[in-house]
Amino acid sequence: MSDIIHLLPDSVANQIAAGEVIQRPASVIKELVENAVDAGAERIDVVVLDAGKTSIQVIDDGKGMSETDARLAFERHATSKIREAADLFALRTMGFRGEALASIAAVAEVELRTRQHDAELGTKVLLAASQVDSQEPDSCPAGSNFVVRNLFYNVPARRKFLKSNQTELNNILQEYERIVLVHPDVTFTLTHNGTQLTNLPRSTMRQRIANVFGKKLNEQLLPVEVDTTLVHLSGFVGKPEAARKKGAHQFFFTNGRYMKHSYFHKAVMEAFDQLLPPGEQIPYFLYLDIAPANIDVNIHPTKTEIKFENEPAIWQIIAAAVKEALGRFNAIPTIDFDTEGRPDIPLFNGGQTPIDAPVMEFNPQFNPFKSSSVAPKKTSVDWECLYGGLSKASYQAEDVPSLDEPEEDMPQLFREENMLAEKSAQHYQHKGRYILTSVKSGLMIVDQHRAHMRILYDRYKEQMQNRAGGAQGLLFPEILQVSVSESVVLDEIMDDFSSLGFEISSLGGGAYSINAIPAGTESLNPVELAHDMLRCVLEKGGGAEEEVQHRLALSLARSSAIVPGQVLNNEEMENLVDGLFACDIPNYAPDGKIITAILEQTEIETLFK
Repeated sequence: MSDIIHLLPDSVANQIAAGEVIQRPASVIKELVENAVDAGAERIDVVVLDAGKTSIQVIDDGKGMSETDARLAFERHATSKIREAADLFALRTMGFRGEALASIAAVAEVELRTRQHDAELGTKVLLAASQVDSQEPDSCPAGSNFVVRNLFYNVPARRKFLKSNQTELNNILQEYERIVLVHPDVTFTLTHNGTQLTNLPRSTMRQRIANVFGKKLNEQLLPVEVDTTLVHLSGFVGKPEAARKKGAHQFFFTNGRYMKHSYFHKAVMEAFDQLLPPGEQIPYFLYLDIAPANIDVNIHPTKTEIKFENEPAIWQIIAAAVKEALGRFNAIPTIDFDTEGRPDIPLFNGGQTPIDAPVMEFNPQFNPFKSSSVAPKKTSVDWECLYGGLSKASYQAEDVPSLDEPEEDMPQLFREENMLAEKSAQHYQHKGRYILTSVKSGLMIVDQHRAHMRILYDRYKEQMQNRAGGAQGLLFPEILQVSVSESVVLDEIMDDFSSLGFEISSLGGGAYSINAIPAGTESLNPVELAHDMLRCVLEKGGGAEEEVQHRLALSLARSSAIVPGQVLNNEEMENLVDGLFACDIPNYAPDGKIITAILEQTEIETLFK
């Protein structure tokens, strides 16, 4: 039997590695920017075309590479970060495997121009599908300039699975934010299709957070600082009033590396126990500095998962530090008793002469049981005189109309009430949530919140399709502050917002002015409403116009619908039921939940047997 085990060619091995390391354009930017940070760059510029599908360019002013290093950098497992396995336990750099550049070159066309600061000439290298096309001297600025074109051009199946430009750009911004938040000493710029999205100068950590997510968030942050022999913890945590149901900015960083850690997330939320409603999330930006020997970052290709040697102890430190920050800045609500109108009680002074007790005067001879006591006189009332003007004939029973008599013989008042009862069916509201009404087959139960949500959803969808949403102008415009990733999405779907009735204008720097809101939403907070709708589109994604319209209409309908527990009169319940059954899909809410249920007449009769 012939041998069947053989070595894979380098090109195939590189493509397999690229499947783990390079998943989308955001992965390319993450690897190139992290390499620039490791090279000591003080300024990093990222230029993207078509959300990275056409071109990705990363320019830095780091130390640069020599002619030999520029060629060797694209080989698998070629790295300057470590030399032996023991170096993994003293790792302080972002990269260390030496697979990123080889993986990028395996699935794209790459151009590298680089020069060291003390060299007169630099080097230009062109690669495609792991093959070096050319290498020649080049006159270029100090640092490195990577250009990655036609990502996945030689792997059509991978390119086919890329999402829309909006979704891919959101992923790029997400990776970009994770890097800039941990390196405030580096200047970053990001440009997409010729438009500069961000320009982040060198700043403090708090100022960098404010530059990325807006000044409003900066006002809601409390500093956290604790230093122990196990870990140094610093950063910021939001005040309780900064909580929101979705879209809270939550970041953990360990030794300058972003990580996901649900266990430590629970430690932060533990500090806010009894301070937040269920389902609310708090923003936080926490930075852990720990000895590299006590962690392991080499457990996942994306390096977002980190194992800690003593996780329970770090959990306790995080929870205690957050609680201390809340207490130190008096962010925990305190009990303040109402002192208005209370008596002024002076302090006791032992040197003063005590005031004599008040003297009460009374008659010791008074006896209420003696016969001489005055008793109230009983007044008599002649009840018969009250009915003196009435005759027996005026209230005899035969003058009252019988229910069995024909309607023509009834008084006019009874005929009108009977017609009203026939015109409007009687409904019953159960616990402010369900509407009970009689139908031919039994008893129908309607969830009033979901029913109203279905009616509003159909109305908003029709408005967006016809571009005819009714707007209610605001007396004083509201300011909506969003992050860079949110502003990109908002600009993309601004027409859909306008078709619903919003009038939003950009003020620059991630700030928008809300001048009008959809009619019927006057009782809602315009800023929270717009932000929740925006976050819904961000979380669920929405490449197609139909999907975006569905998410916006659903979010607005859910926010505007009557809340469970709201008491309705019979006319309101009648209008709600009629409006529900005028919809195309009356039995299901737009989110797929059931609206109506019927208790069959046979089931009702069975209950009373």
